[in-house]
Amino acid sequence: METASKLDQSLLFDTPLVERLLVDFLKDESHQAGFTRGVLGLSGGVDSAVCAALAKKALGPENVTGVLMPHRTSNPRSREDAELVARTLGITTELVDISPMVDPYLKNIGASEKVRAGNVMARERMIVLYDLSQRDRALVLGTSNKTELLLGYGTLHGDMASAINPLGDLYKTQVWQLARALGLPEQVVNKKPSADLWDGQTDEGEFGFTYADVDRLLYFMIDQRRTDAECQGAGFRPEFIARIRGMVSGSQFKRRPPVIAKVSHRTVNVDFRYARDWGI
Repeated sequence: METASKLDQSLLFDTPLVERLLVDFLKDESHQAGFTRGVLGLSGGVDSAVCAALAKKALGPENVTGVLMPHRTSNPRSREDAELVARTLGITTELVDISPMVDPYLKNIGASEKVRAGNVMARERMIVLYDLSQRDRALVLGTSNKTELLLGYGTLHGDMASAINPLGDLYKTQVWQLARALGLPEQVVNKKPSADLWDGQTDEGEFGFTYADVDRLLYFMIDQRRTDAECQGAGFRPEFIARIRGMVSGSQFKRRPPVIAKVSHRTVNVDFRYARDWGI
């Protein structure tokens, strides 16, 4: 345990209220953009399962497509769990094996590094989703949670890409809480989180810390804007605080639009930016 139990309670929320807010968000944002359908990568993990469950409630099961995109090195259980989620929710699925797309490229460039190969797979999956988005006139729904976004644990223009994201303001532990409230299959909710990019890969194994611990610190650090001294006073180790602050600050480029050089009076994402397209 990295901190006191009172912080655990701070991460709890009113699940019926949050569920209603996120369902309304998906419905309103989709319809405002002129869409009635959604498409998402259904990985067999809890994040995509929660996103699919919310989309089903917002758009109707007939208007949600979960795309299964295994690579030949993927764990077979991922596909089984994704299919279970789809059956539970009653949504449409589509299977696209990305091996014939990914393998020739990796062979051609001679890339053997796991992270590099994983990034290629993540971006290939997003190519598939956006192609199906065009075919079906469906918005690509994002599945990255707040913990992943703050730590930069995702592939830019890969799994971090989407048109709208209902999970981006929920920490991983909060996603689990919502998953249980939504009645998603226990074997999906309880399994170890993994991007399934190589055999035996797990999120927490790569991190070297648990989601429970880092979520407590991120809540204290980001939501409550506590100083390092205050974080230490709450029971967090100095080296843990320094590492997480470094991960958050070092991944800021992933959370913002491309930086545009300013040469005019109104520059996109500098002077010309609105939360909504109210006009010019």
